[in-house]
Order: sequence, then C-alpha cells, then structure tokens
Amino acid sequence: MTSILTNIAAMAALQTLRSIGSNMEETQAHVSSGLRVGEAADNAAYWSIATTMRSDNMALSAVQDALGLGAAKVDTAYAGMESAIEVVKEIKKKLVAATEDGVDKTKIQEEIAQLQDQLTSISEAASFSGENWLQADLSGGTVTKSVVASFVRDASGNVSVKKVDYDLSTTSVLFDTVGNTAILDSLTSIEDDSITLNINVGGVISAYTVTTYTTDDVIADAGSVFTGNSATGGALSYVKVADDTWVAAVDQTTVPTQEVAYDDGTTLWAVDTTAAPATVTTASVSTLQISGTTTSGQLDQLIQMVDDALTSMTSAAADLGSIGMRIDLQSEFVSKLTDSIDSGVGRLVDADMNEESTRLKALQTQQQLAIQSLSIANTSSENILTLFR
Repeated sequence: MTSILTNIAAMAALQTLRSIGSNMEETQAHVSSGLRVGEAADNAAYWSIATTMRSDNMALSAVQDALGLGAAKVDTAYAGMESAIEVVKEIKKKLVAATEDGVDKTKIQEEIAQLQDQLTSISEAASFSGENWLQADLSGGTVTKSVVASFVRDASGNVSVKKVDYDLSTTSVLFDTVGNTAILDSLTSIEDDSITLNINVGGVISAYTVTTYTTDDVIADAGSVFTGNSATGGALSYVKVADDTWVAAVDQTTVPTQEVAYDDGTTLWAVDTTAAPATVTTASVSTLQISGTTTSGQLDQLIQMVDDALTSMTSAAADLGSIGMRIDLQSEFVSKLTDSIDSGVGRLVDADMNEESTRLKALQTQQQLAIQSLSIANTSSENILTLFR
C-alpha cells in the first residue's frame, strides 16, 4: 500500500542512516583518540584496570626519580669514602716511615697534619642535596638513611613503598659531629711500651705485662742494672730483659717469692709486677701526633689504630658500593616494569588503527548508500502525483 501520510521506506532508510552515523561517530572517536576504551561507558572493567595501572605507573615514575636522587647520594658518599681511604693510607705510610731510626718525626708530623686537614675537607664536602653520609650526629645512636626503591601493589590491592636502608653508625661514618665515636675521631688509648713476662709468684708461673724502657729513656752508668729515670729523675732500678728493653725491678730480698730476673753479683733483682703500662694519651686518626719522644711501641699502636680505621672504612665503602649496585639494578627493573605496564594497558584499551580505518571507510560508503536510499524513498511520494494528471 502506498500512503502519502506514512512513508515506511523513508523511515527505514532514515533509521539506517542514524545507526551508521552513530557507528561513524564512535569510530571517529577511536581514530582521533587512539583508544578503543576511552571512558567507563566503553568498557567499565577494562577502563577501571587501565586507570589503576596508569596511576601505578605515575607512582613508578616518581620512584625512578627517587632512585636517581638516591643513587646520587650514594655515589657522593662512596666517592668521599674512597678518597678518604687513600688519605688514611698515606697517614699509615708516614707512621711506618717514622719508625726508622734517625728520621725527623717533626717533619713527618707536619705532613700528617696536612693529611688530617684533607680528611676533614673530604668529609664536609661529600654532601648532596643537603645529605652527608660521611659525618653525622651519633649522640642518639645509629641514624638510618633510606632510598625509595619500589612501589608495590599486592593481590589485595594494598599499596606500599619499599626502601633501601643504610645505617650511619660508628663503623660507617668518618666524623661524629657531636662526640668522638666515628671512624676517624674515635679515641684510642696509647700506652707505654710494654712486655709480657712469665714470673714465678709463690711457685705459680703467671704472665705479667709491665712497662718497658729503651736505652734512650734510661740514664745508665754501666752494667745491666742501674738506677735513675730520664723522665722523672727518680731512683728506680731497671733490669735488661731484651735488646734495648728494660723493665722496672726491685731488690729480690723484698719480694723473695718472685723469680730472680738478674743477679749482678751483689743484689738479686726481681721484676716489679706492679709496674703495669700506663696510658700515655688518647689519640684518633684525625688528631694523632708524633714527636721525638714517641717510642717505637707507641708508633706500633698508632699504626694499628690507623689500620683498624682503614678496615672499617673499607667495609663502609663496600656497603656503599653494594647499595649503589642494588639501586642501579632496581632502576633498570623499574624502567622495564613501567614499559611492561604501558604495554599491558595498551593491549586493553588501545584502538587497532588498521581495523578502525578500514571500518571508517566502510561506514562512509554505507552512509552514502543510506543517503541515496533515503532520497529514493522520498521521491516515491512524488510519483503519486502522476496518477492525478
């Protein structure tokens, strides 16, 4: 039936044209944005996942920046520690040189003082962004420094930030800014030269550590037993127990239970076991001083103190190096993880441009055909007029 009031063909053609227009609008949105899922209405599940993962990727970007900052701090501390180790090696070398007879210890001390000033300069300069890991206030104990390492989301959706910790302690810091507990400013007791002797006391052999003196310290007239001390001028007696090594002694008749250390034909001498070595001074690597009166035994103790400091510094440098390596590995991992997340999100929401362009071309063709159909449907009513002529 043909009606001039209701054009069924035109209505059908118009409906088809509207549907094609809607599809073209959707396809053009995909082409212009490059997204197959651009909003929640497109695909709520995929849009939600993509939005969450994009948020996590932004957090990982911040983590990567923090890793770069942390790496700079660690590299600065490591460079300072490495330089300080070389300076302390030089101090140790100077002390060893001072043990040779006839050397000018005053000149060596001048060189050591310059090296000590260099240690201070290195420690103060090893700072990055206000952080100095070579000197710290250790009055409250260990100070923990942290470097952001990763952003983690677990299976339950809980998020957390993981960090790499480095402890500033008495074995990793060069200088304590408040006290004297760090590697280079911790104090060590330097004692008089001493020797350990086995002495018979009441029939029991016991080991005693007693102060020793060199021939330079003692005023001697002749013989192996003499009195007088260059330092005090007192009337102490001494017995030679080794080459250039003398110990304080007493008349054996006053201590008959002790082993005779020397018999000069007139008096039996026994070692004074109460003459324990006294602490001459306390020193640190950054404050040690030597002079013409510093004995070989005291130099040995200073060398040992410096060597112990080198051991601690080497260990601290190794810790910094391992943290630096971990930060580099973590930074590389975060970079790969970011790329993986971007790729995963793209698989969910990105539009296939080859497919979309093909579809758009087909829709444009369909649109032209729909317009032609609508035109034909509209002309059918005009044909009725010919019936009334």
